[in-house]
Amino acid sequence: MSFPFYKQFDLMDCGPTCLRMIARHYGRSFKIQTLRQYCEINREGVSLLGIHNAAEKIGFETDAIRTDLEGLKDAELPAILHWRQNHFVVLYKIKNNKFYLADPGNGLIRLNTEDFVNNWTDREESGEGLALLLYPTEQFEAQANEQGSEVRWSFLFGYFMAYRKLIIQLLFGLAAGSLLQLIAPFLTQSIVDIGINTRNLNFIYMILIAQGALIIGRVSVEFIRSWILLHISIRVNISILTDFIIKLMKLPMGFFDTKMTGDIMQRMNDQKKIETFLTGTALTTLFSIFNLLIFSIVIAYYNLTIFFVFLTSSVLYIGWITLFLKRRKVLNYKSFEISAKNQSTVVQLIAGMQEIKLNNCEQQKRWEWEDIQAGLFNINVKNLALNQYQQGGSLFINEGKNLLIAFLSARAVIYGDMTLGAMVAVQYIIGQLNSPIEQMLGFIQGFQDAKISLERLNEIYQMDDEEQPGQEWNENVPAGQGLSIEHLSFRYPGTGNLAVLKDISLHIPQGKTTAIVGMSGSGKTTILKLLLRFYKPDQGAIKIGTASLDSISYKAWRGECGVVMQDGFIFSDTIEHNIAVGESPADPEKLKHAIRIANIQDFIDSLPRGLNTMIGAEGNGISQGQLQRMLIARAVYKDPQYIFFDEATNSLDANNEWMIMNNLKEFFTGRTVIIVAHRLSTVKDADNIVVLDKGKIIEQGTHQELTNLKGAYYLLVKNQLELGT
Repeated sequence: MSFPFYKQFDLMDCGPTCLRMIARHYGRSFKIQTLRQYCEINREGVSLLGIHNAAEKIGFETDAIRTDLEGLKDAELPAILHWRQNHFVVLYKIKNNKFYLADPGNGLIRLNTEDFVNNWTDREESGEGLALLLYPTEQFEAQANEQGSEVRWSFLFGYFMAYRKLIIQLLFGLAAGSLLQLIAPFLTQSIVDIGINTRNLNFIYMILIAQGALIIGRVSVEFIRSWILLHISIRVNISILTDFIIKLMKLPMGFFDTKMTGDIMQRMNDQKKIETFLTGTALTTLFSIFNLLIFSIVIAYYNLTIFFVFLTSSVLYIGWITLFLKRRKVLNYKSFEISAKNQSTVVQLIAGMQEIKLNNCEQQKRWEWEDIQAGLFNINVKNLALNQYQQGGSLFINEGKNLLIAFLSARAVIYGDMTLGAMVAVQYIIGQLNSPIEQMLGFIQGFQDAKISLERLNEIYQMDDEEQPGQEWNENVPAGQGLSIEHLSFRYPGTGNLAVLKDISLHIPQGKTTAIVGMSGSGKTTILKLLLRFYKPDQGAIKIGTASLDSISYKAWRGECGVVMQDGFIFSDTIEHNIAVGESPADPEKLKHAIRIANIQDFIDSLPRGLNTMIGAEGNGISQGQLQRMLIARAVYKDPQYIFFDEATNSLDANNEWMIMNNLKEFFTGRTVIIVAHRLSTVKDADNIVVLDKGKIIEQGTHQELTNLKGAYYLLVKNQLELGT
């Protein structure tokens, strides 16, 4: 019985995926999202401690060990190994000094002792490696399989059912093409048996005309089939992708904090893989199987011996190809490892050339690169040898089959069991049947890829939306109310992460400016993100007046918030559309007001197309200071009740900062403002200054009150404002 294998969905998913495979090995299925949450995965991935905690939550008893190879051989398998110092794999069997691994990124592989040791142990140090042993308990056995952990194809059928008439036409086209192709060998037979034997040239002309008509018919059917397939694939592709984008935009902001951009892009490409498989590979294979069955029946009709020869050779061909798959997978695994190392080395050589020359280590670095090239050469030689064996065997089987069938056909003609025309027809059919066999092998690989892609998409669709359907949301933000934070605590996902905020209580009065200051890592930006509902607090509550923030619609709340974050984003669009985001056309008076407050008019006037100038990745580049002023203008244009500024002026020169802060004083009037800053000249005029240290509020008051107190705030501003001692 083979070990159950799951491929990791995302770059950082190796730990939860290993745990998922071991749970399935012991008979229980879990959704990857559940295991991610238990592992407390983040952008940096997951630690062995995180996997240990997750395993215990689903009912495993665990034992993390550091051991050498002999110790590992005595351990109970399967176990999770720390691999290459940056990855996790499952070791599920050791037999005859071969190590059988389930690598979430590369599949089921088998390594010899040398390759295994090189990847698992820290050879330069102790020659030992890390392993996590897992033992199922009664708690694990008592759990039921988690619903939704299996692949679901059902949601795709709705997209295709919308075009069922076109699909029926497509199937008729496939059938018509097969039937037209089926007639061809009989026409070829009739040319030889009747036309040539009777020396009837007119009959041959007639058959050739018929064959020409068949060719035109097949080309026409293929042309129409291609157009129908194009229409179906494009429409299904757009429908799936549109629904995926809609779903993606409904997910909580915290989802995007734990996902790499490449992982999200991969999921957008997944729908194309599924669509290509269903409308391309699957239909082509269906067509091939239909041809295979029809032509096999025809061959059996002509000669049963030839049919069994063809059947036996096809089985041998498939078996021969399959025989090399495992060995090829191991070579691909090694090739990927060495190629990745080669790429990193080349990047280091180029990027670090200055340091290499300054430290006279050119020869050493070149030797390191040459060692890697030697490894690549050895892998390429092994790949070439494997390809030669595989291709040689395949060619031998195919050509041997063709020779044997030619001999059997010729003998049948000599003995009168088959006409010469039938022999020619059989040779034609055999040539047509080689392609379906190869396409069926491609279908298996395509099905595996589509299944993984579908599971990735299913995972996204199974996630809870930011605004749960069926829950009642208040669409109106209470007017004229301040914000209250009550006994709030929060810790970012990640095993071992300390609490960023610890039992914070704070009142932010309506119509006043509250500034939050403190050293880096004290939790200032985290408070803003919790107020903006990027995350949910671990403990405590946030209120607007007496209403809980959790009861208010996300869309309604953010509609009343003007935000400038440290990592604010500029779209590849015009300046006007970057300021008036989501509003077209922009209100001229509001736009003019926002530009004046952000002191960005001079920059706009210097551009040839003014407000219509394209900026961002596909337009004019802008400086960090210009970007910040653009974001300030965007927040002002929105005309919100609540303003959130996170280091909104830290890239501005002193003159621009002074002018913008003076302009903002007018705009802040009557609005609730929360400002986070390192440059304390930005916050000294705030109505209340909150000083954070290690996730706790240690001081509050006005600039003057806190300065007189000569505490933490005084120490922070001492050098900047030259207060003296």
